[in-house]
Amino acid sequence: MKYETVIGLEVHVQLQTRSKMFCGCSASYQYAQPNTHVCPVCLGLPGSLPVINKRAVEYTIMTGLALGCRIPEYSKFDRKNYPYPDLMKGYQISQYDLPLAEDGALEIEIEGGRKSIGVDRVHLEEDAAKLFHLPDGQGEPHSLVDVNRAGSPLMEVVSAPDMRSPEEARAYLTTLHSIMQYLGVSAGNMQDGNFRCDANVSIRPEGSSEYGTRTEIKNMNSFRSVFLALEHEVDRQRRILEDGGRVTQETRGWVEERGVTVSQRSKEHAHDYRYFPEPDLPPVMIGGEWVEEIQRRLPELAGQRKARFMEQYGLPLYDADLLTGTRALAEYFEEAVALRPADGPSSQLYAKNVSNWMLGDLSRLMNLDNISIGETRVTPQHLAELLNLVDDGTLSNTLAKTVLEEAFASGQEPGKIVDQKGLSQISDSSVVDAAVSQALAENPKAVADFMSGKETASRFLVGQVMKLTRGQAKPDLVQELVLSALEKARDV
Repeated sequence: MKYETVIGLEVHVQLQTRSKMFCGCSASYQYAQPNTHVCPVCLGLPGSLPVINKRAVEYTIMTGLALGCRIPEYSKFDRKNYPYPDLMKGYQISQYDLPLAEDGALEIEIEGGRKSIGVDRVHLEEDAAKLFHLPDGQGEPHSLVDVNRAGSPLMEVVSAPDMRSPEEARAYLTTLHSIMQYLGVSAGNMQDGNFRCDANVSIRPEGSSEYGTRTEIKNMNSFRSVFLALEHEVDRQRRILEDGGRVTQETRGWVEERGVTVSQRSKEHAHDYRYFPEPDLPPVMIGGEWVEEIQRRLPELAGQRKARFMEQYGLPLYDADLLTGTRALAEYFEEAVALRPADGPSSQLYAKNVSNWMLGDLSRLMNLDNISIGETRVTPQHLAELLNLVDDGTLSNTLAKTVLEEAFASGQEPGKIVDQKGLSQISDSSVVDAAVSQALAENPKAVADFMSGKETASRFLVGQVMKLTRGQAKPDLVQELVLSALEKARDV
């Protein structure tokens, strides 16, 4: 029997606010000592009262609008009761039946076109504390609790079960991640835990309209982990059904080292959490004017910018796709292009040149150092200056790569590097002529090969001249003078 995969994703996005969700503690806790960003509210001490973080509500509405969601006029917070050791109050303040945004959609690119994935809801809640499990060898096995993360604003984006493969799930995640970065609502670093994903997956016979029994997968900390975990779980469920068994509704954890999912607990239902309205917080009344004001401030998102890059700058899809992968990369590109304003074909030619250097040599250097565009010492001004030095004949492409490497390491301006290192291109015919004569004298076999009809020998001699001039001779001048010298030698 053939089976169809059904996937829905719950993505938890930690919002980039200065303070926590319901108190004034700093939300920048990642590198702080354990239990130093705490107060009676996030510790859950009796008598403490929460206060709603307005910026977190604004970021959630902003995300909802970017996903085409309906923003209701009325929302509220609820208590979600469950007894986990990382939950300081014994309950979590979350949202149940009246979220801040609902009924949206996210378009993803798939093989053969595009597909719309429904977004059921975007709601706001507080994060839990963090547990550290200490194994044998450090005394009796036990766990430590760091409360710094407790109470941080956590936005949850819940998709409809519209994805039909791990590939579609990965495309959904990467697209959503890009939107979070463009909006500036979250750092979105999966390795730091501020962009986390739980996946609900089931399979059913092809053609069936009934959903199969689903399992929830947790503990995935990268796009690759999500993809591999879904592949494994789909295969596990298929083998169970083919063997005549039944899939159990449960929560499973992804074990990266073994490449398997393992059972953690039976899956809870909404009634298990005993939701009820949070009595310590007022309802959230969302005015239409506020929503319109947030809508006006929405930035140009990756998909929109990609289409514009192709139209305005004449970039191919490949370049536009990579350059709009992050907001920082797209803004770097546009800043570099704007430094040489021009119209028509010359503008598009220059834009393509900027793209080539960014996606080529600059990206290579960043990958070697494992840094992002925002961390490089090569500014858009540096890149524009480097391209000007190539265009005016001061540098060859080979020399420009050397200058770029120096600028990348030191942060110096390309023009200063050229002056200090004496790297400008040699266009003096007499200097190049001397190097050509030396190259021909030192390589008689190559000269003889050329005379016998091997035209490729001239390219070898050109390379020798470039070596003698340390790559500074103007390549087209070298080519011209080498051929001229060979023809003269042929006539002798």
